[in-house]
Amino acid sequence: MMVVERLIEVAARLRDDVGPMGRKLVSEGRIDVCYNPLNYAWDVHEEYLRRMGGRGAHTVMLGMNPGPHGMGQMGIPFAATSIVRDLLGITDIPVNQPDVPDERRPVIGLEYHKEEVSGTRLWNLLHTQYGDAKAIASRVFLVNHCPLMLFSGPRATNITPDKVGGSTVKALLERCDEHLSEVVDILGADRVVGVGKFAESRARAVLEEQPIEVTGCWHPSPASPLANRNDGVDWRENVRAVLP
Repeated sequence: MMVVERLIEVAARLRDDVGPMGRKLVSEGRIDVCYNPLNYAWDVHEEYLRRMGGRGAHTVMLGMNPGPHGMGQMGIPFAATSIVRDLLGITDIPVNQPDVPDERRPVIGLEYHKEEVSGTRLWNLLHTQYGDAKAIASRVFLVNHCPLMLFSGPRATNITPDKVGGSTVKALLERCDEHLSEVVDILGADRVVGVGKFAESRARAVLEEQPIEVTGCWHPSPASPLANRNDGVDWRENVRAVLP
């Protein structure tokens, strides 16, 4: 089976497996709302895998989980509206709605009005480093560890999986670990770069028995002082140091 078809197959399995876990987290009261972008934005995600998977990359860049302005809208890791349209060339694919939409977190899709800063920073750096989407895809493949978006509180605040306790989230993260291992195997990757400490720690735990280099870089979030330091110059240097 072709690399891309195998990536699509394991992503579809992940999509189907984590959905019930997300619903269980809500029913347990661990979180208030759960979105599964691999479900409602599957067509976009599949197109992303077809365009960016199987082009020779042996380095995986691992994010944590979707942001509400990025993958939560478009189903693509570190998505940002202009990046998806202009760099990745993905347009005119409808995005459906979450199973239980929350009016505080509307899903618009590829025409989303707000740019995801983390996404524009990371993809623009890769664009500067390597060139067009095909050139990027020949060097690195971006994937998120957990595909679920978790919200809690009166403002439906985006909660990262490491902030949720209990056995259900443990099972969720272990299933996501399994997917990471599958992606690394399918790509024949020899390096995983965790974008942020959480992603790096999951990758180290999953791959410690394998001859794969695991390293990390600073997360591009605008909430991170490291990402903003020296007008972003230090962040760019930090990431470039671990790129192939």
